[in-house]
Amino acid sequence: MKAYPAEIVISPPAAAPGSFVVRPPGSKSLTNRALVVAALARGRSKLSGVLDSDDTRVMVDSLKRLGVDLHHDLKTATIEIEGVGAKGFPATEADLYVANSGTSLRFLTAACATSKGVYRIDGDSRMRERPVGDLLEALNRLGCKAQSDRGDGRPPVTLYANGLKGGFAEVKGNVSSQFLSALLMALPYACAPTSIEIAGPLVSKPYVDMTKLVMEAFGVKIGDRGGRRFNIEPSTYIGRPYAIEPDASAASYFFAAAAILGCETTVEGLGKSSIQGDMAFVDVLEHMGCTATRRGNSTTVRGGPLRGVDVDMNAISDTVMTLAVVALFADGITRIRNVGHIRHKETDRLAALAIELRKLGATVDEHPDGLVIIPPEYVHPAKIHTYNDHRMAMSFAIAGLRVPGITILDPGCVSKTYPGFWSDFAATDCALAPPVSAWDERRE
Repeated sequence: MKAYPAEIVISPPAAAPGSFVVRPPGSKSLTNRALVVAALARGRSKLSGVLDSDDTRVMVDSLKRLGVDLHHDLKTATIEIEGVGAKGFPATEADLYVANSGTSLRFLTAACATSKGVYRIDGDSRMRERPVGDLLEALNRLGCKAQSDRGDGRPPVTLYANGLKGGFAEVKGNVSSQFLSALLMALPYACAPTSIEIAGPLVSKPYVDMTKLVMEAFGVKIGDRGGRRFNIEPSTYIGRPYAIEPDASAASYFFAAAAILGCETTVEGLGKSSIQGDMAFVDVLEHMGCTATRRGNSTTVRGGPLRGVDVDMNAISDTVMTLAVVALFADGITRIRNVGHIRHKETDRLAALAIELRKLGATVDEHPDGLVIIPPEYVHPAKIHTYNDHRMAMSFAIAGLRVPGITILDPGCVSKTYPGFWSDFAATDCALAPPVSAWDERRE
């Protein structure tokens, strides 16, 4: 674990760096998907480029508690897994703790339903506010007795699992695409073919596409009828080597730094072939006035005079906070639409953004599904509350590159997905006060 101070004050660089190169750690979304699929596969898998963070640690710990043979080499960022195949998890009873990891909660809930046993999954106080009822309803329809222990559709969750029978189920798509992804990864192990129908709009569809690609990499392809109905035949994943890309959501902070400083950022490991939808954040920056160069295995963004945009960010909602901070330095109004589902994330992200942007001088109109941001003439220094939300901390740190005196409270919350963020941030020639060396970043 890393030890962090109670707050970090960001100091703008003396001069904007001409250019810098960064490679963020592995994608959290890909790491947790690959971990689940590899654990369910027949045979051994070796995952490379894996992220080591709070969210992935709780997934690793939970799989071990379920009896999965797993070795995590922190030095090489690799995980070797001996998958359980059709036998199911060796543990017939387990208590799993997922902290505030939404992917871990939803993916493990569905994965446990493929086995036989009693499994209880719980998290921290915020996780106990996050919805999982739609997933539980679908699993009950498919043959698993799955319940919210408090009866409110939220954790803790208990599964009385005896495998999945398959058939038909409906799942709502307007709260989290993770419900659908969880079902898709588990249902190849149902006894019969299964069809999943999406009720209402599907948010964050690129993450479902990512799920399908991970499944295909391990040998299972599913039918997709226009993103509205998914057909899954009984099948088995096959273990294999699998390389995980750097995290595109994490890359957004460095692309944003180039945008507001007018310098050039190159992110290595993420190029034209990336399977992560959040790379579309670069397209939004281009609309705001930046220029971008996409290569086979890297992407470069160069900042320019910024203008406000009106953008539907449903497909790239993990970058909403990043764009909201960039909007402070743009000429004109920015409107962010169709992201009401991010109120159900680590915090109510729309409400939190509105509060903190106003501290910096912006005029913000909060809507049920988004924000309208009018940038101030001068951005004010302020102490930024992060609400135990990693993306709030990393996004608002970017404002400190232009404005002296931006203070990030509880900077350690970045450990959820990017424990080394402050080191990478400092290494881009962007200053921190106190310097990053002022606290201990060694593993305890």
